[in-house]
Amino acid sequence: MSQENTSANCLNIITTSIEDDAFQKKGHSARILSPEEVERLAKDQVLVSEFKQLKLEKEAQKNWDLFYKRNSTNFFKDRHWTTREFQELKACREFADQKLTILEAGCGVGNCLFPLLEEDLNIFAYACDFSPRAVEYVKKNALYSTERCKVFQCDLTKDDILENIPADSVDVVTLIFVLSAIHPDKMHLVLKNIYKVLKPGKCVLFRDYGLYDHAMLRFKPGSKLGENFYVRQDGTRSYFFTEEFLSQLFKAEGYEQVANEYVQRETVNRKEDLCVPRVFLQGKFQKPFSKS
Repeated sequence: MSQENTSANCLNIITTSIEDDAFQKKGHSARILSPEEVERLAKDQVLVSEFKQLKLEKEAQKNWDLFYKRNSTNFFKDRHWTTREFQELKACREFADQKLTILEAGCGVGNCLFPLLEEDLNIFAYACDFSPRAVEYVKKNALYSTERCKVFQCDLTKDDILENIPADSVDVVTLIFVLSAIHPDKMHLVLKNIYKVLKPGKCVLFRDYGLYDHAMLRFKPGSKLGENFYVRQDGTRSYFFTEEFLSQLFKAEGYEQVANEYVQRETVNRKEDLCVPRVFLQGKFQKPFSKS
């Protein structure tokens, strides 16, 4: 893969680039496109063939496994912003030293998991990923300890999570840049699965790509799979969420919405003289005490 393509692929998959400065705002309004961006999206209406789409779905696990084979543990930055962004990880305690049980659904190679375990010694974490290779990288990490966490391979769209986690036992579930990699028709299966292990009254913390993120606008013609859904050059896929779609997705599976908003970041990379508009969707959804 050429350096140009590698750089484009990085922008299409990572949460943040190397940055000198960033300006952030939160709200319920989607990013406003420039006339040039509107024109570019309007021209990109041709979808990938049904044959190729079925092939991508069938080979989804293989493509992510190959991704981790190529990039090892070096691609994603460790996500030390998690506890800052989601104070729920601290605020949900009933007393200061209460032991929390969390589930990181789609843990990758542990870029979110291990910073959390380092920052909070009173957390026990379950963690799972679609990719067997990613799970092996987590287990080989020097910080991995079976006393602090249990990691396992799982396809959350079809494997019963109760085989690894007791029902109604988890205080917080994190879904951080996970659902976007799954076909929109199957996203509800993930939410249905994790609902079973979440304690009543506890929450799913969500963060993922938002509509009109810079990564969405960089896809070349021939990458579109459906509305707001694209394929990268390496065969991995990405969906870009609207606030309305996410809200309906969670509510349909019995969750109550606590928070759901766009996070718009204007990332300034002074080294390369770039201003990159990033858009994410951040939400918090609660399992009710009694399902209506």
